[in-house]
Amino acid sequence: MATTKTVKVTLVKSPNGCKTTHKATVKGLGLRRINHTVELPDTPEVRGMIQRVNYLVRAES
Repeated sequence: MATTKTVKVTLVKSPNGCKTTHKATVKGLGLRRINHTVELPDTPEVRGMIQRVNYLVRAES
């Protein structure tokens, strides 16, 4: 059974007042409110989304 690597992403700052594309990226990551944490697959696409909004989120491998 192969286990896929995951990354935990937590929203630490509100996206209010940010660019519309950054708000959409936060929503695309599945984050809803401050301190909400989601576990996502560790793929280049997800890493790129995290990098785009790195000032709003905290990521843990």
